[in-house]
Amino acid sequence: MSQALFAAQAWLPDGWAQDVRVDIGDDGLVSGVAANASADGAERLAGPLIPGMPNLHSHAFQRAMAGLTGAGGPQGDNFWAWRACMYRFLERLTPDDLEAIAAQLYVEMLERGYTTVGEFHYLHHDADGRPYTDPAETALRVVAAAGETGIGLRLLPVFYAHAGFGGEPPADGQRRFVCDLDGYARLAERCAQVTAIGFAPHSLRAVTPDELQAILALRASMSAQAPVHIHAAEQTREVDDCLEWSGQRPVEWLLWNAPLDRHWCLVHATHMRELEAAALASHGAVAGLCPSTEADLGDGLFNAEPFLLAGGHIGIGGDSHVGTDPFAELRLFEYGQRLVRRRRNLFERREGRSVGAALYRAAASGGAQALGFAAGAIAPGLRADLVVLDPDDPALAGHRGDRWLDAAIFGPARRPVRDVMVGGRWRVRGGRHPQAEATFARYRATLRRLVA
Repeated sequence: MSQALFAAQAWLPDGWAQDVRVDIGDDGLVSGVAANASADGAERLAGPLIPGMPNLHSHAFQRAMAGLTGAGGPQGDNFWAWRACMYRFLERLTPDDLEAIAAQLYVEMLERGYTTVGEFHYLHHDADGRPYTDPAETALRVVAAAGETGIGLRLLPVFYAHAGFGGEPPADGQRRFVCDLDGYARLAERCAQVTAIGFAPHSLRAVTPDELQAILALRASMSAQAPVHIHAAEQTREVDDCLEWSGQRPVEWLLWNAPLDRHWCLVHATHMRELEAAALASHGAVAGLCPSTEADLGDGLFNAEPFLLAGGHIGIGGDSHVGTDPFAELRLFEYGQRLVRRRRNLFERREGRSVGAALYRAAASGGAQALGFAAGAIAPGLRADLVVLDPDDPALAGHRGDRWLDAAIFGPARRPVRDVMVGGRWRVRGGRHPQAEATFARYRATLRRLVA
């Protein structure tokens, strides 16, 4: 049913406004926004109102691995050792486990201010690599978890066929991921029957050029405007292997050989040279940054300056979910750039303007673009994905306007989010999801079995 909200302060596309009334239609879209309005007939909100944050890159099952990969050794560790641990973890994971883990993750994400998620889903088969009777068995568990918790979902079924560049045969640990093109088409068509989907060739090391073209042809036949997400240039070894295979770096290869545009999201894109970064920006594609995971895996730091100076779009993702807080992701992104450049407040070049506000607006807009949703701002025609900040959080106390965002991102805020709405429905009130307790009990029982 239609409803109206009243915020004493709301962050609109042209900045902060006072006494804002937001009307929401039966379809969950914002139907009207008016500043200096009356509160008559509207629900009064308990704090400043901002748009919700999309999480553009998620591997939900990896939430259960947090804390399992922290053992050191004399030679240190890297992404590839972490990946071997992940393969071992998957040997016991069932569809029921996946649903329980995803539900717990989505509750955590909602409570922290994420309103939508792009689930980059590549766990397709059983532990022996056999397809389930329903090719979308595990994908449907992700859909069920999203429906149960109320988070917005863009399901990104992944095509994964090879262990390395040039069509290298898959490794045994990848048996739960691997599809052929016919199997992937059946998977995508089944998923599209139940939820909004995009297309996700895993990476250039897992997909040959011919397979990539076949996936894009499938997309054209099903939904030509659907998002396309691909891992690219996450690791230096990946860059080296791509150079050996093709004579080009991963992003460079995509720029020359794929129809990159605003519907594409290159996840990580960590190791780009300046010309690559500027060229990627010119195509309008989103760089999907996952700062907490990239730090956890020792990936490296995104080459932000040339990309952003060229007008590039960014969004943030949780990836392996060692963190589930969008404010923390934005802080880590900016701090990483500061450490490299040895300067402060790098994301905003305009004199006296808020870095936190610029970061948040860019990530909200870029994330919505990457997921193909009309969201990311408070405006008519966009989905009512909204966050009410908690003015009683000590880090936010005494602030106003953009300083609320600076404090939420760079201050010692732990729970700056009070209420969360997705598509016109409240999912979090008073900082708590109504199903948090039951979801956690199920998750804890799942973990006891998996890590015993």
